[in-house]
Amino acid sequence: MDVLVLIGRVLFAILFLSSAVGHLTQHKQMGAYAASKGLPAAEAATVLSGALMLLGGLSIVLGVWADLGALLIAVFLFPTALIMHAFWKETDPQTRRTEQISFLKDTALGGAALVMLAFFAYAGHDLGLTLTGPLFHTAPGS
Repeated sequence: MDVLVLIGRVLFAILFLSSAVGHLTQHKQMGAYAASKGLPAAEAATVLSGALMLLGGLSIVLGVWADLGALLIAVFLFPTALIMHAFWKETDPQTRRTEQISFLKDTALGGAALVMLAFFAYAGHDLGLTLTGPLFHTAPGS
């Protein structure tokens, strides 16, 4: 099972690692887009979101406090869904549908990140193929 968890961690994190590169290398263009959505300090927020995705993705892939990495990904995803994909504000039906899909994707991935957080905290040091155990600990049954 440890190999399956590792494969899942890698597949989950690839999206965030590749997005992090874009946020960090194209922060001016992406910041301009974020500003068009009404985000204050959009360029700085773009760099911060890139850092969250990079640190979270690497943490999950490498198994270094993977629970914290999953939390960082969730912290990125939920505000992004609300701010960047506010489909309820769109009047054009096609744009509204596209933003709704992105909103639902981000909330679903955020939910998956929360499940990973709980899983890593619950599995503790028993989970193999990680460099460290979890930062957060839960007792079985809690």
